[in-house]
Amino acid sequence: MTSRGTKYWNSGAIPLIAPEILGDIIAEVADVGVVISETGSILSVLVNPSNEAFRQLESWENKDIRTALTIESVSKFESRLAEFLEGKPQVRPVELNHTDGNNRWESPVRYSFHRIGPDGAILLLGRDLRPIAEMQQQLVEAQLSLERDYETQREYDTRFRVLMESTTEAVLFVSVVTGEITEANSAAVALVDRPLENLIGNQLSGCFEGRKRGDMVDALASQAISDQNKKMTVDLRGNGGTVEVYPKLFRAAGERILLCRLVPESQSTARADALGHNLQALYTDGPDPMVFTADSGDVLSANDAFLDMIDVAHDINVRDRSIADYLQRGSVDFKVMTENAARAGRMRNYATKLAGAYGSPRAVEISVTKLAAGPKTVFAFVIRDANRAEVAQSRPHPTSDESMRSVVELVGSATLKDIVAETTNVVEKMCIETAVELTMNNRVAAAEMLGLSRQSLYVKLRKFDLLSRDVEDSK
Repeated sequence: MTSRGTKYWNSGAIPLIAPEILGDIIAEVADVGVVISETGSILSVLVNPSNEAFRQLESWENKDIRTALTIESVSKFESRLAEFLEGKPQVRPVELNHTDGNNRWESPVRYSFHRIGPDGAILLLGRDLRPIAEMQQQLVEAQLSLERDYETQREYDTRFRVLMESTTEAVLFVSVVTGEITEANSAAVALVDRPLENLIGNQLSGCFEGRKRGDMVDALASQAISDQNKKMTVDLRGNGGTVEVYPKLFRAAGERILLCRLVPESQSTARADALGHNLQALYTDGPDPMVFTADSGDVLSANDAFLDMIDVAHDINVRDRSIADYLQRGSVDFKVMTENAARAGRMRNYATKLAGAYGSPRAVEISVTKLAAGPKTVFAFVIRDANRAEVAQSRPHPTSDESMRSVVELVGSATLKDIVAETTNVVEKMCIETAVELTMNNRVAAAEMLGLSRQSLYVKLRKFDLLSRDVEDSK
């Protein structure tokens, strides 16, 4: 109510507003306001203070608005302006793209048309559509990315199906959590003698006699973790056949899955003469400890016999650890064995001691073979228990025996001081001879084994006339 008692707003009409106040209102309620004539000439531009992107439109006053529009927007503007000038009711807003004429800047704006005076001036209130355009672009990119993922998934699914149906081995995929069969190929359907729809979604243990629901899957998962290609022999339910199950554990989409290969026992027996099968059985069940390491000494795999020797429960505890950790002389032993094996291809009967984390050292003989695993080098260690007998002590040294006899003959003809000095020389010579022999004449390794510098070792070799041997100098 005014002071005169009349309504301030009357039938939708508003009182006169000062031009400067009206401009502020327009600038606040819209991102951009453009006043044009009926011919399209820009009379004034009002830009929202928070939208700096439209500041350059202020320099376009007294120009035709068509010069600030893209080509496709000009026709839309003229069509909608003609409808507005004809007085059609409820003229819909129009979406126009502004440009600077050099295609270096472009911005979509949604304009509504309003009359603001009798002189034919038209007010265009614009709303910036860039946030909406960016969101639409993100949705389009997300849709395209999703379609690409679908295509890739369909491609891999097709490859998987072709591979499953092409292989002659019976293959089942089993969920470790539920124990249910998730995939099966035609060979597995024929071997188990059940329709595919009766396999998918049912328990794996239901295909075999005398197997509990959870025990079988847990046992297969444990065998797969051991990474020793162990098998489980089970009897099929119904036809009474016997198969061997070879599990492989992996993780997909956060779920642990078992890949189970089913091999009939008769087929496995027929392949008993295969070299690979025999070598695998020798490695798994053989009495001699076997270890495969990288050229750095890190253990790649070890059989149960080696684990028994060092009193370790599982091969996971020794993988990625250096085999030098279990040797008496550590890296010295490892370096001597691998350097000789790398040079000659193999090394036989290297005497040392082996000990685990809790056991006492045990005398062993080690044979080392260099293997080529693609571009990398792998060393295979075959270890034999020497029954706590020191090999070095059992080997005769003729020159040492002769020196010892000469020491004994000194008794009665020399003082005790001279006899002790001669004995020291004999013992020193015997130790040097033994170290050189153990290291296959590797002078650097022999010096490290004796705790001497290489120069000191050469001085002692000259002293005892040991350099005259015709052996390869492997410095």
